Amino acid sequence: MSDAPVISVRGEVVLEAQPELALLSVHVQSREDERRAALDRLVERNQRALDLIRSYGEAVERVETGGLSISPVLRQRRREGEIRGYQGTAWIKVTVVDFTVLGELVTRLGDMERTFVHGPQWDLRRDSEVYARAARQAAQEAVARARSYAEALGARLTGLVELADSGLIRDDHRSATPLMATLAGEVSRGVPPSEPEPITLEPEIQYVRSSVEARFTVTPPDLDG
Repeated sequence: MSDAPVISVRGEVVLEAQPELALLSVHVQSREDERRAALDRLVERNQRALDLIRSYGEAVERVETGGLSISPVLRQRRREGEIRGYQGTAWIKVTVVDFTVLGELVTRLGDMERTFVHGPQWDLRRDSEVYARAARQAAQEAVARARSYAEALGARLTGLVELADSGLIRDDHRSATPLMATLAGEVSRGVPPSEPEPITLEPEIQYVRSSVEARFTVTPPDLDG
């Protein structure tokens, strides 16, 4: 085992990046006196929402159904058999990659009857180049810091003993409620309104932190220098 002196350091870096994905959560609901009527109306509204979302083509990267429920709505005292009606809910998860259509899509969905839109939640892709760049810069920072310590002691680096990846930790800088816009379409009567004006949505900066720990061997320090 080598008796060479060792310097242990940590290299850290925080990068700012523009988001690559906008995630929307769309809840489509129905409420009718009969269970079958609630289900039929939910199917109709769910399909209408899906058709609208898919009409944006490649601007929408992914459309998923997160869940579906049909449940009785009980009267206030909740006595057995006292059912006021039935409520259905379908949850659609949407991943948008073209932010130029995002505001229009959000407002058009929010304008639909009994349709609730939550979002966007901004994010990076899991394989985003930003993560790799942050890891490289953290390693470079560790080398630079170790070299600075060695020079302060009149020594120089001679080898790498260990490099431990502390992991990539996302720093969202988000509030407790990460949803920037919440829109709910209400029941419309009379003449159908015109298309709503697109809402302006500004992408939220993403923060990516990378941290590594490293140990380097160095030449004997000149403590008398």
